[in-house]
Parts: sequence; C-alpha cells; structure tokens
Amino acid sequence: MLSAVGNLVPSPTIDLGLGLAKGRSVSTKIAQAADPLAAHLLEGSISPATRATLNFQYASLRNINHCPTGMYITPSVESTLVWDAVLFVHKGYYQDSVLKFTVTFPNDYPERPPTVRFLTDIFHPLVDPRTGAYSLAPRFRPWRPKEHQIHHILHFIKSTFKEPTLDKLHEEDVLNKEAFKYRDNRTSFATLAKQSAELSQSPSALYDTSSSKKNHSLRFTPLKPDEVDEVLGALSIHTDAK
Repeated sequence: MLSAVGNLVPSPTIDLGLGLAKGRSVSTKIAQAADPLAAHLLEGSISPATRATLNFQYASLRNINHCPTGMYITPSVESTLVWDAVLFVHKGYYQDSVLKFTVTFPNDYPERPPTVRFLTDIFHPLVDPRTGAYSLAPRFRPWRPKEHQIHHILHFIKSTFKEPTLDKLHEEDVLNKEAFKYRDNRTSFATLAKQSAELSQSPSALYDTSSSKKNHSLRFTPLKPDEVDEVLGALSIHTDAK
C-alpha cells in the first residue's frame, strides 16, 4: 500500500469545482473496499519494483506543477494499481465538466503503460463511447518507461480538453469517430460538448448512482447551505454572501 503517501493529492490550488460555485454543493468521501480479500490478493501481485515506482510517482505529484490544476487523484481502496481521479474543466468546449476517471497500472509498470478509463460519459474523440476507454496514443506512442511518468499522463489528459490539442489529433488515434468530426462542424461539436458538460453535473453522474461508479474513492454528496458554509470555513474561504 502507499501508506506513506496515501492521502488525496489535490491540484496546487484549492478547487471546489462547480458545485459550490453554482449551488450544486459537493463533498468527497473515501469509499470502503468492496472485497477485502480481493484487495489483498491484488496487493500481493505487485512486484517490489512496481510498488516502489508507484510510491515515488505518487509522492512526486505533490511537487509544483506535477498534479494539474483542477485535478484530484488518489490510490483506490481496493488496489494500489488502480488510482481514482476527478477533473474539473474550467475553460473551452468542455467548460463546467466534472469528469471521473481511473488510471490502472499493469503489474510490471513502468515497463508497460497504464490504461485510463472515464466513468463519466463524455463526448470526446479520445474516449470510447461504449466503454469509456481513453486513448493515450497521441502522446505516448511509443511508451518510454524511463522517460514517461504519471504526471505526464495527467497533464496530457487535461490538455486534450483544450482546443490546441484537439486540433492536433489524428484519426488513427481516436476512439470516437463521430466526435473527431468536430473539425467539419465546430458549432455542432461545441453544442454536444456543452451537453456532455451539463450531463456530467447531473445527479446520476455526480452522485454515484450507477454501479460502475460506486467503488470510486472520490465520491460527491449534496450539501445543505449551512454545510457549505462549514466547509468553506474549514478551508478558510470567505464569500461575499454574509
């Protein structure tokens, strides 16, 4: 386990997301392992080299600029090989999106790259609309184990929700051909991306009502107005509405 660095790694700035900003107040809770025996077996399969690499790379996310602003990530309670993350998108086509995803590492990491899967439905060229699988190919082909680290992956993920990176994608790398056609009609693409952003804040997407998201470590729950004030006070954040 990453006992020494097992706390949630936030982005360098405090980011409450859109819930507090728009009245959809949220909080996070760490889930409990669904199957302790299965978790134990998964932990036992990790090689010492992989465990050491994950410890180091997770700890390094606390360095300045290593964890992207607006992103939160933590090892899951079920396995050190699975990390749960949330990305708040603040600008561009996907502005206001709240996107949950997982990063799963192979037992021989870093010799092979991790895989990324979005749990939140999102209309994006690199996200398979059926499975949520995310393509790292545009940036990490080939994968270089001595060069590439998790913070490179996280920054790439965030960048792909911005127009400059979207403009550089090639058709052979995408997993959603319909979304890739945005170059032909950017107005339609912008509309569909905005719809995705709105749906990502819906109760069914945000509050973990689907079975696929119930084991995600970063959970959101609605907060009452007085609870919002309590959270803001604990974080020493003051609002004008007093």
